[in-house]
Amino acid sequence: MSKSSQRSPFGWSNRGGNVTVIEAPVARSHRRRAIIAFWVTLGVVGLLTATVASHYLHPILGAMLGGLIGAACGAVVFALIVAWPVLRVFWHWLPEIGLGLAAVYGWTALMQSTPLWGSLLVVALVVGVPAAVGPIRRRVMAWIWCLVVRHRLRLCFAAFIATNRHGSLPLILPAKPTPAGERVWVWLRPGLSLRDLEADGQVQKLAVACWANEVRVMRASRRYAALVRLDITRREPLAHTIVSPLPDYVPTDVPANAPTSPGMPPVGLDLPDVPDEPVTAPADTPRPRKPRNATTTSTSPSDGFDPSDYA
Repeated sequence: MSKSSQRSPFGWSNRGGNVTVIEAPVARSHRRRAIIAFWVTLGVVGLLTATVASHYLHPILGAMLGGLIGAACGAVVFALIVAWPVLRVFWHWLPEIGLGLAAVYGWTALMQSTPLWGSLLVVALVVGVPAAVGPIRRRVMAWIWCLVVRHRLRLCFAAFIATNRHGSLPLILPAKPTPAGERVWVWLRPGLSLRDLEADGQVQKLAVACWANEVRVMRASRRYAALVRLDITRREPLAHTIVSPLPDYVPTDVPANAPTSPGMPPVGLDLPDVPDEPVTAPADTPRPRKPRNATTTSTSPSDGFDPSDYA
């Protein structure tokens, strides 16, 4: 059996019970970057510090002080770069970790301040009321879907990067529920762009990964092209039937022979003043035209002056 087949899909090794949180190639890559960043930080910070310190101390003491400060800053940068894969995992699970810590410490504080029956009563109310009340239950489920969608998007972006062999995992920013589903903000890393997400089939892959009906991707900032917004659609709120309250205002005691509204046309009326046949207006007789070079001696209305001829 090969070494790769001895590892389960969840990262557990069949021998020794080890858990693979960070893959070996990723760890080696970040360690190489951390070493380079350490020496660059040591040289830059140490040189600047030694130059400034030499004006106040002996040049040898200033160089030693610059080396110590540069090494300390380089060590901090080295530790951050090496630990970044683990910190990124904590960032991905930060809402769940916060909720878990709040639940544990809240239960401990509740047990220490109230008797057992009081603690059970509070827990029953906290859990039972949202489960029994429909609007609260739907709101809680909407926020739970926001947490689920963040992880599903991360897995989908990891599949994109593994397929294209370039780019880095984006930062999945906070998400919030919408009437149609969820809205998630994403900060793209180098190697990914909005056009890559809008390519043929990519949006459908996002919808499949999020267990949704449709996913729309658009820019979320005019200044930063890396900040994009994903609108995930699970339901059509505008397709629901809306009950109109207008029939409730119609009176029910209206008699059958109620008078017709004055705005309606008369039907079946016999009016003697209205002729049976329509009266046609006489045809307009053609107006004789005046000569173009006609001379007039007076412009009074009695001489036949008509301004419409000059219109």
